[in-house]
Amino acid sequence: MTTLDSVRELAPYQDQPAQLPAAANGKVGILRLGFERREDRTIMRDVFRQSPLLVQRALYWDEEMPGLPCVMILTTSGGVLQGDRLRMDVDLGPGAQAHLVTQAATKIQEMDANYGTQAQSFTLAEDAYLEFLPEPVIPFRRSRFVSDTVVRLPETATMLYAEVLQPGRKYYRDGEIFAYDLFSTTLRAQRPDGRQLFVEKFVITPGRFPVSRIGMMDRFHVFGNVVLLTDPDRAARVFERTATPVWDEQTPLATAVSRLPNDAGLVFKVLGQETEPVRAAVRAFCTAAREEVTGCTFPPVFSWR
Repeated sequence: MTTLDSVRELAPYQDQPAQLPAAANGKVGILRLGFERREDRTIMRDVFRQSPLLVQRALYWDEEMPGLPCVMILTTSGGVLQGDRLRMDVDLGPGAQAHLVTQAATKIQEMDANYGTQAQSFTLAEDAYLEFLPEPVIPFRRSRFVSDTVVRLPETATMLYAEVLQPGRKYYRDGEIFAYDLFSTTLRAQRPDGRQLFVEKFVITPGRFPVSRIGMMDRFHVFGNVVLLTDPDRAARVFERTATPVWDEQTPLATAVSRLPNDAGLVFKVLGQETEPVRAAVRAFCTAAREEVTGCTFPPVFSWR
């Protein structure tokens, strides 16, 4: 299993937790999911899960795409703890479609030793379609977290990959805005033959390099990042619908879309002070992408009121 323990930014945090050593039993979460097209729907044909990662069954609740399996990823530990080593591998066969979400926000718990890591791999076959739209990530005070994601797909396949990063527990006690030690995330995409399309990496260390300055987050607190990997024609249609940048002083909110290198697709970025406007902007982009790729839209947002 691929490990991230040797990445440079983790060098200062190699001490072991006093409670339970890093990568001990109960701290190595593994999730493997395989999807296969069966006539007019996709099924989850392969599942392997090891706590603290968990899935149950695929549900078909999306009325716009009734053959789309919707799978919720759960955690039994209430978040990412110091010493956790998480791994997820997702495989889609030819023409398969899937929608992956998380049960709730991913909470990177406060740490006094070591760190948590997450390695993710997504492999798509010809004409496959995957939406990976997890809930926001909340890094608590003094947390250290590294994530590495690899996507392998042919030009005919499409993947929507979204992440929303909060500044911490913004309204907890006196607030924890950018009080974490380290948040590092890498996304790389490649063709099935190994040809690299792009690599995007963020390493955020607020204690060493303050992020609340001009040229970085400035007055914004929440960061949204959506990557659409698809063929050039579909990407061009989505770009036409979303190309106008937004600078909303009242909300406040800022959005912009750019083309990825090597005709890989698009990247859409959002900055806001609160989470909900950022999530709404992410959803609007994802809706445009789904409509152009599949001809279907997202169902209305469910109201809990």
